[in-house]
Amino acid sequence: MASSQRSVTSDWPALPYGDWADTATTLHLWTQIVGKIRLVQTPWTNHSWHVPLYLTARGLTTSPIPCNARLFELMFDFLDHQLVIQSSDGGFRQVALKPRSVADFHGAVFSALHELGLEVSIHTTPSEIADAIPFEQDTVHHQYDPEAAQRFWRALLQADRVFKAFRARYLGKCSPVHFFWGSFDLAVTRFSGRPAPPHPGGIPNFPDWVAREAYSHEVSSAGFWPGGGDIAYPAFYSYSYPAPAGFAAAAVRPDGAIWDPALGEFLLPYELVRTAASPDALLLDFLQSTYEAAADGAGWERSALER
Repeated sequence: MASSQRSVTSDWPALPYGDWADTATTLHLWTQIVGKIRLVQTPWTNHSWHVPLYLTARGLTTSPIPCNARLFELMFDFLDHQLVIQSSDGGFRQVALKPRSVADFHGAVFSALHELGLEVSIHTTPSEIADAIPFEQDTVHHQYDPEAAQRFWRALLQADRVFKAFRARYLGKCSPVHFFWGSFDLAVTRFSGRPAPPHPGGIPNFPDWVAREAYSHEVSSAGFWPGGGDIAYPAFYSYSYPAPAGFAAAAVRPDGAIWDPALGEFLLPYELVRTAASPDALLLDFLQSTYEAAADGAGWERSALER
């Protein structure tokens, strides 16, 4: 019983969205500032794979970023609650993660980069957010609850670990497990290898050509999202582009997984996974069954794509 209780309360922490929604919004915008730094400094990679962040034993990192002959890295440390900036020539700065406005955080980050001789310029309008406030003008969003941010990171750690086990089953083209700061979610995407019809675009503050390149080929994509908007709870999701006929009506597992017609995705509430006797097994069942619904429905060559 004690072991099961540790799994519920620590390994897979509680993450009710309403308890930290303001912090989530602020943190989302902070990750966009950091992510856009990687975006402008890194050579373009297919499907925008040059822009995401990645899980570490302390938080989220950009991984090394080139700046002329130097490299630098930015990492959100959710144990000491600092944004750590390091360069390959020994440069080091920290920006505190604390209640502070997006504008203040933006200014502090670029001041630290300037002190390190890292001259970077980004487009300051947030991506994938309607009616967004430019970072340097945003004094509205300023909340930061360190305990809530740490719980979110710990939930991401667990999702990242299971997603990587799921990814290892696939022989075809598959993305790394990415944290996309535009949509503020962790995702892993499998490709059939066949071209897809042009994506319709229409995502706020996100060029249509980027969306079309991201979805240039058929995909089955799954991820973890902390909640927001009409889905006010954290959830795992799975979708297919293009969705094959009958996808929405497919019988997927486990009990509790639902089809959301507005999103066009299957959802599995995080709370069901967190409190399950075997969270890993439950989540893997969701990932596998929704992938099978997409791949079988679209006639993927599964025998050539899977281990």
